[in-house]
Amino acid sequence: MRLLHTADWHLGQTLHGQTREYEHARFLAWLEEQLVVRGVDTLVIAGDVFDGQNPPVSAQRQLFGFLARARRLRPDLSVVIIAGNHDSGGRLEAPSPLLEELGVRVVGSLPRRADRSLDFDRLLVPLAGGGWCVAVPFLRPADLPAVEGDDAEIAGVRAVYDEIFAVVRARRGPGEPVIVLGHCYMAGGALSELSERKILRGNLHALPVELFAADMDYVALGHLHRAQAVGGREAVRYSGSPVPLALDEADYPHQVVQVDFEGGRLVALEAVRVPCFVQILRLMASSPGAVAAVLAPLPAAAGDPDTWPLLELTVRIEQPEPGLVALILEAVAGKAVRLVRWVFESGGHGRALVAEAVPLSALAPEEVFLRCWQRSHSGEPSPAHLAAFQELLESTYSGDGEG
Repeated sequence: MRLLHTADWHLGQTLHGQTREYEHARFLAWLEEQLVVRGVDTLVIAGDVFDGQNPPVSAQRQLFGFLARARRLRPDLSVVIIAGNHDSGGRLEAPSPLLEELGVRVVGSLPRRADRSLDFDRLLVPLAGGGWCVAVPFLRPADLPAVEGDDAEIAGVRAVYDEIFAVVRARRGPGEPVIVLGHCYMAGGALSELSERKILRGNLHALPVELFAADMDYVALGHLHRAQAVGGREAVRYSGSPVPLALDEADYPHQVVQVDFEGGRLVALEAVRVPCFVQILRLMASSPGAVAAVLAPLPAAAGDPDTWPLLELTVRIEQPEPGLVALILEAVAGKAVRLVRWVFESGGHGRALVAEAVPLSALAPEEVFLRCWQRSHSGEPSPAHLAAFQELLESTYSGDGEG
């Protein structure tokens, strides 16, 4: 049985006002080709299918169009999708009656029966290629059982998984592998700071890799955009995002993971590199006078603007430069790039200058909180204050669907 592990598509995302629809369309077309060429039996999407809880119609159209085409290309393909912290579980599950007919299982929220027991028939998915998929969506505090003591959230997550693992062990037959899906932050994971939203009380409660029992054959994770194994266990890993979702994600590979099983055992892992469909340029000018020279080699505007590179320009300055923005816009006019961000770096102490040059929208919420704290209080905020802020931040994200 051949599995393709993907995650963090973030369909519908815009980056500094620029749509990513073209890049996502190219990725989905590439993925369709891989399903056929590689003879994939099972495709999983480990959360954050959409970038927000109320995705645009164009993003929903992309997802459903892809699923329909994939089913035509691979009639026996099993597809399992879980919700991530960016997704609305209810919205993701809404078309399930239709998607089930296409061999697509969607688990948007932790399913429970009328008596509040877990609905294992929804959580455990038999795969057409053989084996089982444990489809656990992003777990919010309300999903967790009440557990006493320190690190109650971690203990609650562990209790949910342990209960499901006990049932899948009873259902699996000889030679049937078990694939576990999860959307969570694992201890020791390498973050992409500009785009990954903090989850489960702000990563103060990072989950240990021991959460996943050793007899589970492969754990397909979502949330961290950088592809990586977890805790030294090659079979517990993040696939990473298929496209760079922030400017600082341009410098590392983006991929999906091919996982092969034979006789119920994992026999091979292969990182499959996703092509770069739109380049991200991060250029530096040593002074305002160097801006024109830095931008001069860029090609003249031609072709479809959706294919043009995204440009971030950093300019070092020694004093306030009131006309610098106009200078940058003039230098980039007529070039085949989309200027998405400019940054001014001070060569001196820069405190007042940085406060004026960096807009509030460029700061992460955690940085704003820290600056406000340091303005009013001495020392650093306590872990309890940080946890309370992260809980408030996550409830805000969950309530309005915005980022």
